[in-house]
This record gives sequence, C-alpha cells and structure tokens, in this order.
Amino acid sequence: MAAVPVLRVARACSDLAQARRFYCDGLGLMVLAEFADHDGFDGLVVGIPGAAWHLELVLERGAALAAPSAEDLIVLYEPDRAAFDALERRLRAAGFAPVPSNNPYWDRCGMTFAGPDGYRTVLAHRAWTG
Repeated sequence: MAAVPVLRVARACSDLAQARRFYCDGLGLMVLAEFADHDGFDGLVVGIPGAAWHLELVLERGAALAAPSAEDLIVLYEPDRAAFDALERRLRAAGFAPVPSNNPYWDRCGMTFAGPDGYRTVLAHRAWTG
C-alpha cells in the first residue's frame, strides 16, 4: 500500500509563545516538534499525533510579518455539539473571543477566532461532506 502524503501548512508568526497559547491551549493541538535558530528560523509544529496533516508556525528572526487577509483561514469541522462547545470554551479560556467572519457563511455554520497574528481559524459546527 502506498504511503499517504502528509500535508504541512506553514504559517508565519511573530510570537511563538502566543501562537502556542492559541493553537495548543485554545484549540487543543499537540506540539509535535520544535526548532530554534534553524538558519534564522524558530518554529513550532502542532497537530494531532498520527494525523496526515500538521501546522508549522514559523518565526523568521528579524523579519517583519505581513498582515494576513480576512480570508487566510484554517477551518476545523466539528459536527459533535459537545466537542464543538468544548473547543469554543477552550479558546475563550485561553483569552480569545470570536470575531465576525468576512464570509457570512462561516458565521451561519460556526464561529471564527483570530489568532495572535490576525490569522483566522473557523470552528464549523458541521461535518465535512466532501
């Protein structure tokens, strides 16, 4: 059987501690790897152990961070009401509040949270039906 490719999404950040608070404390993702001063970059890789995807949060030393657009989104589909509510409570407890989505569709099926660098994560209370 062929190996399944792993998807890694890299996202720039300006403060790894704040990024950890949002993605780990708030969203409940686990730290899969960390690196420091790798050719001028520091980073944190988060995700769910064993999943075929992960998110790499990268801080480039001495570089200015470009502002994300309101459509720079990560969407997490959670159809289970209790699990969805638990994610919302975790994010609020970590100090993050929902923001209006640029696309009203996301407000109808869930809620959007802005991370410490302005990148947005949507919690969609529905199943992904592909």
